[in-house]
Amino acid sequence: MTSPASLSPAQAAARLEEFTVIDVRAPGEYAAGHVPGALNIPLDKLPDALPALKSASARGSLLVVCASGVRSTRACEILAGADIEAATLTGGTSAWEGDGRGLDRPDGARAVWPMERQVRLAAGSLVVAGLVAGIRFPAARWLSAGIGSGLVFSAVTNTCGMASALSKLPYNRAPRSADDLDATLEALQR
Repeated sequence: MTSPASLSPAQAAARLEEFTVIDVRAPGEYAAGHVPGALNIPLDKLPDALPALKSASARGSLLVVCASGVRSTRACEILAGADIEAATLTGGTSAWEGDGRGLDRPDGARAVWPMERQVRLAAGSLVVAGLVAGIRFPAARWLSAGIGSGLVFSAVTNTCGMASALSKLPYNRAPRSADDLDATLEALQR
């Protein structure tokens, strides 16, 4: 499989009107700020959205966005497996904003840490907890070993079970996210 096409923030901004922009971050991350006009389809919901995305891609190009480019690259691979062409935004919303481009932020939206940062905090905390608890209870060190093994598996497979679990926490969900996803899929079919 070939790598998906990548666009810099400047390239994407110059052609933004040509794209249907799909943001594959968790709803809470999306609500905290997204590329103007982006529609939110979380990465774990992407398989359910394939028919709608196929319909949208028949009418124009898709640009897939996440925080840093990792999840959007994975999303483009999933789309390519379904014969749907899409490009990814190099560096994600972080690069978009770093390039001086604005993000849409709904009124009252709260800032949520990017998923990669949440994963680093959770994984690091669990490793430290396993090592500290291992002083008194040696078997607790297996927690650290399990988390380390999970991180290696995550890197090798370019997936992240911890991110999937964290995305289900309340602060990573926007209100009415299921309704919003249904509305997004319906809009993509038109």
